[in-house]
Amino acid sequence: MLNSIRALTIDLDDTLWDVAPVIRRAEEKLGEWLTARYPRIPQRFKPADMLTLRQKIVSANPEQAHDFRFLRRAVMREMALAVGYAETLADEAFEVFDRHRNEVEFFEDVLPALERLHPRYRLVAVTNGNADLHRIGVGHLFHGIVTAVSAGAAKPHPQIFAQAMQHARSEPAEVLHVGDHPDHDIEGARRAGMLTVWVNRRGEPWPDELEPPHAEVPDFDALLDLLGTD
Repeated sequence: MLNSIRALTIDLDDTLWDVAPVIRRAEEKLGEWLTARYPRIPQRFKPADMLTLRQKIVSANPEQAHDFRFLRRAVMREMALAVGYAETLADEAFEVFDRHRNEVEFFEDVLPALERLHPRYRLVAVTNGNADLHRIGVGHLFHGIVTAVSAGAAKPHPQIFAQAMQHARSEPAEVLHVGDHPDHDIEGARRAGMLTVWVNRRGEPWPDELEPPHAEVPDFDALLDLLGTD
């Protein structure tokens, strides 16, 4: 079955790196920056207030609920205006967040595996997030990237997988999707007709309500073994 694979579509957050500490650090750095430059914002808005404001913006703009960049900028813009700052600080603030959001620490098995996979397969990143592979420094290892923003829909919507297959230049049965999320990654790719590999780094049980993946691996070393990559 895997002998027919010509391309790999690969999730980013929690597949190539642990995203929770990345987002936490980026938010902390943004908070420090706001405290130093625009203190009325953290004085007026606590995390719960920001979440409420985000939910309000999502409700008013459901067609952009998948666009995290839009949501973060919109929240910042609303907070700025509420305390008397210029709304233009939203772009400046987002750049602070984005810089730290792209300071990731790869799982140790990832980079050597990507180096070995790149010459053999077309590699396409598929993400609901807003990581910048070129800013991170691994853009040269991928033949394309599809985001929820570029596709106009987030995983597990078939639209994002359809765009990924265009970048892969392959038929669905020739594409192997690699990801950590049972629903967003594995179920979404399966419904799109793709083969699937679940990267289960934490040894979690597979959800009973979902059809299992074609294969399961604990890390990218095992993925290389599965694909028979020398």
